[in-house]
Amino acid sequence: TSEFIKQLRERTSAPIKEVKSALVSCNWDIEAAQTDLRKRGVVLASKKSSRLAAEGLLALAQNEKKAVLVELNCETDFVARNDIFQSLALSLAKSALLVEGSKEPSVATPFSPECLEDLKMNFDHAKLTGERTVRNAITEVAAMMGENVKLGGGFVITAPSQGVLSTYLHTSPQPGIGRIAGILSLEVEDKDVSLDAVQRVGSELAMHIVAAKPLFLTKEDVTADALGNESDILRSQAESTGKSQMAIDRIVEGRLRKYFEEVVLMEQKFIVDDSVNIKTLLNNLSKEVGSTVKIGNFLRVEVGEGLKRLEAVGGSEPLTQAA
Repeated sequence: TSEFIKQLRERTSAPIKEVKSALVSCNWDIEAAQTDLRKRGVVLASKKSSRLAAEGLLALAQNEKKAVLVELNCETDFVARNDIFQSLALSLAKSALLVEGSKEPSVATPFSPECLEDLKMNFDHAKLTGERTVRNAITEVAAMMGENVKLGGGFVITAPSQGVLSTYLHTSPQPGIGRIAGILSLEVEDKDVSLDAVQRVGSELAMHIVAAKPLFLTKEDVTADALGNESDILRSQAESTGKSQMAIDRIVEGRLRKYFEEVVLMEQKFIVDDSVNIKTLLNNLSKEVGSTVKIGNFLRVEVGEGLKRLEAVGGSEPLTQAA
């Protein structure tokens, strides 16, 4: 009997008490007990679905046309480190490549969890094999983990017509998953240039985006609201110094320049070499490859932000740059 318990524990990862009671109620028929546990697991999982799932992982998959980023959430970091959870996240990202993005190059589009829930997937993890829908797989994994596990939506970003789509995952326990993602498309004007240097800089820039947290691509992209709020704050700070209006204007101007350096990607100092900003870096790269290289789009996503972003951009409305 202890051998049956051990086998069923290995197959299902269910708590030992649940395993034993399923075996007893099924007259020690291991297949029937496994089915019974799955039925019960679904009930257990649905009870847990009201609990907040703010931990988790981002999973990334890419082909020559696009990259997709999917967020899978759980309640604790402990579950996020589990190999079944990680395997599910990776499988979800691969399936999400089926989600249609924009037809335009270098466009990032958010998608809601509902886009994936009914997709059928094949799993090849020892404890999660065969075909099932995304929704059922998530429910099963939630039952195994004893936690609320939920899909947090994602993004699809299309590749440039000429150039590279570069990605970087931070705090990455294995290839394809991490806690923070940086993605950008680098567009190259001339189709005959070698992309080696562009790929190298693209990889560094994806890391830069994760570290430097830009909010906008260019100064022109800074929203009137963001600029107005920042100007008001800086002006009231400057006015408290009691200096002349002309001096205050100069102070505000200087501090706004600093603000742009903090939040605008093109104005930020490059983390790999802070003697240049990103604008200069791209000018130098363009000279090196003999063709204009520019950033078509970028995205920075952190675990826990996916849902907030989806709410901010209203479901599946195309997002032309990181908000």
